Amino acid sequence: DLHSFPTRRSSDLRTFSFVRTPRPLDPPQPVELSTEQRAVVHMCASLLLDYPDEDGGFDQRLGAVAAVLEGLPAPVAGPLEEFISVARRRGARAMAEHYVDVFDRQRRCCLYLSYYAVGDTRQRGAALLAFKQTLAAAGWELAAEELPDYLPVVLELSARSGEEVAQALLASHREGIEVLRSALVDASSPYTHLVQVVSMTLPAIDAAMAERIRALVAAGPPTELVGVTDVLPFPTVPATHGQTAPAPAGRRPAAIAAPIAQEALL
Repeated sequence: DLHSFPTRRSSDLRTFSFVRTPRPLDPPQPVELSTEQRAVVHMCASLLLDYPDEDGGFDQRLGAVAAVLEGLPAPVAGPLEEFISVARRRGARAMAEHYVDVFDRQRRCCLYLSYYAVGDTRQRGAALLAFKQTLAAAGWELAAEELPDYLPVVLELSARSGEEVAQALLASHREGIEVLRSALVDASSPYTHLVQVVSMTLPAIDAAMAERIRALVAAGPPTELVGVTDVLPFPTVPATHGQTAPAPAGRRPAAIAAPIAQEALL
């Protein structure tokens, strides 16, 4: 009897579904790291989260990271080692295809941190300017054609500068990082391992932030904000009008997005 089928099997029908709301993950436990170890982890993640080019550069980056794993605690060294293993097994071309499929074609898998806070809205330009001003205030500048909120850029700033402002940038965009991690898990992506170790280096998530993460995972990045406001939904560094903060003594402004040699990790 087709008419009685939904009634008799209603419990079974509720069990199976083609769709579900995105599920936030339990946050990883923070790992105790020295300042030097945190810098190494962030540089490793920066190198491997960038596009896996097929001209030999990706293999060089994998080798550079593999060479420093011995000096890291097991909870962060393990995921990095697993990513390297998968990447070497698949090869640069397959990893490049996967990279495009995940990071360029999935809305919740975005490597640009401000996207999770303001989406493609009228505030995006102001958000990018705030990131650029933060780099300048710390004495650094972009040396490649990349946006300043690109996660590998912020991670490299953290690794090479040791500036608290870089840690503040990562912490203030923790919700976006957790949405990215959740989406990568759903995509069964090996890049999950890299975002996981970044998350492990950040402060523990409190109840209020956990609720914000759940909401952002469910709704996704904003498509447009209601009303017009000059206030960005994350902390910023005041701009120094008309000048760029000088680089620390004896150091040129960094090529933040430039390729890094293996010795930069040692």
